[in-house]
Amino acid sequence: MPSYVNPEKCDGCKALDKTACQHICPNDLMVLDKDAMKAYNREPEMCWECYNCVKICPTQAVDVRGYADFVPMGASVVPMRSTDNIMWTVKFRNGMVKRFKFPIRTTPEGKAEPAGGWDNTPEMDSANLYTEPESTGMAAVWTK
Repeated sequence: MPSYVNPEKCDGCKALDKTACQHICPNDLMVLDKDAMKAYNREPEMCWECYNCVKICPTQAVDVRGYADFVPMGASVVPMRSTDNIMWTVKFRNGMVKRFKFPIRTTPEGKAEPAGGWDNTPEMDSANLYTEPESTGMAAVWTK
């Protein structure tokens, strides 16, 4: 289900030029209503349901309706993000609450290597992928 913004919780990221959900949305769907200073999803039908806006919202104002394979009908899902994990809180219709904690990093914050540990000698303009042939386990890349 597409994301939606609860206007009672949204503070427009304290009236900055661009909200956090605008910054992270890969499809540029989240916009800021400058009059109300609230964010909203301008084209819900185009939402990829990537949950990026839900995870990054500092006030937890962005929400999605969970699918039946993720949460049962009528339940709510709220993520709480920290620097190294996300805690998903699922509240069921009967009031039962369950929490699931998942790591979101495999390296310390700010320590990711752009080349992923591969050397920078291959030509970046070639038609080969950056790490071929080593990453595919082949002796050489096939060519015509």
